[in-house]
Amino acid sequence: MTPPDAAACPVVALVSSGHHPVSGRPGRAREDARAVEMGLTLAGARLQLVHAGNAEEPALRDYLGMYHGLDDSAAQGELALLPMTTADDAVPLLATWLANSGCRLVLAGQRAECGEGSGLLPYLLAERLGWTIVSGAATIERVGADRVTLLQVLPQGQRRRLEVSLPCLITVDALAPPPRQSAFGPARRGRIHVVDGLTAEEDSASGEWQWQPARARPKRLKVVKSGNARDRFRAAAAKSSAAGGQVLTDLTPEQAADRLIAYLREEKILNDEMS
Repeated sequence: MTPPDAAACPVVALVSSGHHPVSGRPGRAREDARAVEMGLTLAGARLQLVHAGNAEEPALRDYLGMYHGLDDSAAQGELALLPMTTADDAVPLLATWLANSGCRLVLAGQRAECGEGSGLLPYLLAERLGWTIVSGAATIERVGADRVTLLQVLPQGQRRRLEVSLPCLITVDALAPPPRQSAFGPARRGRIHVVDGLTAEEDSASGEWQWQPARARPKRLKVVKSGNARDRFRAAAAKSSAAGGQVLTDLTPEQAADRLIAYLREEKILNDEMS
């Protein structure tokens, strides 16, 4: 992995609060921690962390505790905190800070573990900034003056090498290298800088949403009649392919909507009451 020049391509990692999948205790978000690990491998102590939220989040110190084992033994992490409440929108705050920071490479997890967790924030942020976005990165191979080369995670364990132009925002996949443990000393010594002068905007879109409990949908299982264990394993691991599909072209919006509704009814996803 070729490290970038600190002046030509500053590296920023966006971090958020997470929770343990079993105990529910607050801590690092798993994919965000992998993004920080990738950033530390790239930029070392020059990596800048950014969080939009509450300064009292316990996970923030956990990220700063990852600044150990670097070439500079006295390195201290620094986190820029953009104050906002749970009712505010993080996209305008982050976009304003990033536009003024001069950074050209931003790393983030694919989705948050708390709050909405929709995974849309990186895309909305890249759209607002006019940057390139790449999802599902496994590793970054090289960062040049104006381009970055990375490996993207694909299904069935495959990888794809991409070369994209800077500035860009990269979301890190769960199959990226695991993060290092958080050390107590660097976590206490790390600096949290509260950024003043930025005005948070209320998230008006979320106020119009309707919330309802998620329904568990059964998965269709492919029945393998062969008694051979090898054949059953190959059938279970094989990439599923669509059968009986239709390619619809040259349809009006009304015709396309009718075909889509008919398909949803056939799959028992939509019923007459919902339509």
